[in-house]
Amino acid sequence: MTVWILFFILVIGILALDLGVFNKTPHIISSKEAGKWTALWAALAFAFSGVIYGLYGTDYIGNPTNLTQSTAALKFITGYLIELSLSIDNIFVIAVIFAAFKIPQKYQHRVLFWGILGAIVFRGLMIGFGVTLIHQFAWTTYVFGGFLIFTAIKMLFSKEESAFDPKKSTVYKIIGKFIPITSEHDKERFFIRTHNGKKAATPLFVALLIIEVMDVLFAVDSVPAILSITSDPFLVFSSNIFAILGLRSMYFFLANMLEKFSYLEYSLIIILTFVGIKMIAHDYMHLPEWASLTFIVICLVGGVLYSLYANQNAIKQHPSRDEE
Repeated sequence: MTVWILFFILVIGILALDLGVFNKTPHIISSKEAGKWTALWAALAFAFSGVIYGLYGTDYIGNPTNLTQSTAALKFITGYLIELSLSIDNIFVIAVIFAAFKIPQKYQHRVLFWGILGAIVFRGLMIGFGVTLIHQFAWTTYVFGGFLIFTAIKMLFSKEESAFDPKKSTVYKIIGKFIPITSEHDKERFFIRTHNGKKAATPLFVALLIIEVMDVLFAVDSVPAILSITSDPFLVFSSNIFAILGLRSMYFFLANMLEKFSYLEYSLIIILTFVGIKMIAHDYMHLPEWASLTFIVICLVGGVLYSLYANQNAIKQHPSRDEE
């Protein structure tokens, strides 16, 4: 329990520094600044794998699945990479939501900050529920595995994300039934008084709630994916949280470049299929952790490299689009 408490204190401390010191004044986050923060968050996650290695050699942390130190560290890194890669679709949806509600760039960080706080709570609840199910009912492993394969197939043949309209979503309609909504902005405020004196939710608050709901929907895919790696509660939760913490900077870094990495979608499909098969065949397929990690890294790097290659070919075929 002490380790869990210290981890929560670490997360709260990081978030406090983020909003209270480094981003105290709203400003437009450039790709260069976002790139530095993305690298920093990734470095912190990999550094924390060293903490994991040390912890799992002691009695300070519960080790329900009897993992060795090196295996625990590798599972943490693998889970972190899976969660980070599955966040790419989430980034695309966030960009659509911000565009639909015309959220100024310098206030987008504030929305994502509060969105992350909610995501930590919801992910914690879903992870706890998922881990409990797997430990109590072993057959749910097959259900999760089948669901991941189904999701991969759906991603392969569906392009629903490109047609997503936040203002026509069920969430938006429900919010409107309980809270008056205004299209007016007032800096960072989530609520303002309208001309008729009524309190109404600004586009920032509406965007925040829709992002929260979308994160829960994405977690339905990502939580089973990481449970395919390990059912150790601390490893699942900590790797998930580090991925969530790095989501904001990765959004600002990738939001304007998503089209350049269009083939990453296929990498995610392959990864989801792989982890789904791994869950279903866990009684027969026993891959070492380094093999799973290597496969995931190859998929991600391959998707990035092929996307860049395809973009270069497109530019050569259409030189006039070089400036796009």
